Amino acid sequence: MKRIAVFGAGGFGKEVAMLIEQINASAPAWQLIGFFDDGVAKNAIVNGYPSLGGVAEVNKLEETTGLLLAIGDPGIKMRIHAQISNPKVYYPVLVHPNVLMGNSQYLDIGEGSIITAGNLLTVNIRLGRHVILNLACTVGHDAILEDYTSVMPGVNISGGVKIGKGVYIGTGAKLINHTEVGSHTIIGAGAVVVKSLPAHCTAVGVPARPIKFHA
Repeated sequence: MKRIAVFGAGGFGKEVAMLIEQINASAPAWQLIGFFDDGVAKNAIVNGYPSLGGVAEVNKLEETTGLLLAIGDPGIKMRIHAQISNPKVYYPVLVHPNVLMGNSQYLDIGEGSIITAGNLLTVNIRLGRHVILNLACTVGHDAILEDYTSVMPGVNISGGVKIGKGVYIGTGAKLINHTEVGSHTIIGAGAVVVKSLPAHCTAVGVPARPIKFHA
């Protein structure tokens, strides 16, 4: 089996460890060696797996190791990724066995993306690198989700939606057909996006409207 580790030992990191276990229960593929997290003491035990240190330890790995960035905040995820320079590290795609997806010929999923249980993806969809689709989301035809986007549980993304780099979409939000979301925007939980949203804003409500802008 191939070595794999999870960066981030918080709640979502523990769920990603569970995802790896469930993939292995279906078809053994991965040896989970533990968690990396700069905020957790080295050698602590997290849900049965050791904490292996932080970024410095990732960059010292001597064996080829897959690494999942289990970090919901897109900005932090980007910063951590930028600090990892070890050529022995690569970023596999993880997909839960019960995910429903169209023909792989019409799906493009970037490295390091994580698709958890209960998701449904149809056809002609492009996910960038290090995209997270948390539990029970739907993604319609011709949707594009750029690098580092994080989608929380129960989000519905309709056909033709375009989501920029580093967007965070809160639990239960809905995006109607052919809307666009600018890069680094935050969409609040339960928001309904009926018109396109600009970059670098926080948008909430039904319909979703920007309430503030940020760098």
